[in-house]
Amino acid sequence: MIAIPHTFMKRMHELHGEQGVAWSEALLRLIADCASRFDFSPEVPFSNLSYNFVLRATRKDGKRVVLKLSYKKSELAREVSVLRAFEGRGAIQVLDADEERGVALLESAEPGIPLSTIENDALATDIFCEVFRSLHLPPPKGSEYPSMKQHFAAIERYRERIKDMEVDGPLPPSWVENAEECLEYLIATTSENFLLHGDLHHDNILRQGEEKWAVIDPKGIIGDIHFDTIQYLLNYEDRGGDCEQVLHNRVEKMADRLGLDPRRIAMWGVARGVLEACWTIEDGGTDWHRGIQITERFAKFLD
Repeated sequence: MIAIPHTFMKRMHELHGEQGVAWSEALLRLIADCASRFDFSPEVPFSNLSYNFVLRATRKDGKRVVLKLSYKKSELAREVSVLRAFEGRGAIQVLDADEERGVALLESAEPGIPLSTIENDALATDIFCEVFRSLHLPPPKGSEYPSMKQHFAAIERYRERIKDMEVDGPLPPSWVENAEECLEYLIATTSENFLLHGDLHHDNILRQGEEKWAVIDPKGIIGDIHFDTIQYLLNYEDRGGDCEQVLHNRVEKMADRLGLDPRRIAMWGVARGVLEACWTIEDGGTDWHRGIQITERFAKFLD
């Protein structure tokens, strides 16, 4: 018997209020409907539930699958669209979906061990580069994924908010200006746009079979390919040395293996750190310093 964890229901209440609770309470019926429609036997939910309800299941032919249910139907629909665009390029396969109900049936990566389990950082970065190299493609015709400017809109909202309030905001003005200048330059000088994963980090790259790796949970952004290195660079940032040395080693390897410009990577990192700080403030948090520390670390790489 599947049970909806109390911690997940509490999380949905925090994120979406009473409507989130009502959605959570209706999940068992939705799962039963999906099991009948997609012909699978539901098993146990994943232990690390956060924004979506995700559970393991098995089809009658013995094929292992994953059912993903999302309160934010439009975000899941975008994820499904990106995975379908990336099919054959190293992304997990979409087996079926009902975007109107916020449902996706996905191939299960087996054994599904994340890249984060490889503690040898040089080896992990080599694997990241192999995944990265095969993944990206030009934006599909007629697609409506957000642009890089839209992705970074929180910085502009922060600027407008402190302007309207006629007070100094908490973020160091020089870093906000630096991030805005980097962002403007990077967007203006992007020679070719790609469909980006948008959240390509260690735990979104899973082992599939003996040697293959598959990506999950794409966000879908249109922009400079250099940006898709950033989330990996932000995770496990002190694995194998201090943060600055690890960053240098990773970027150097990415530049060598992928032919990327290390200065563009660093400039995206400067902007991404300020974006992190702005997101923190919008969410009511006070630990915006972490975002500024990211910016400072990437800025040193530019010196």
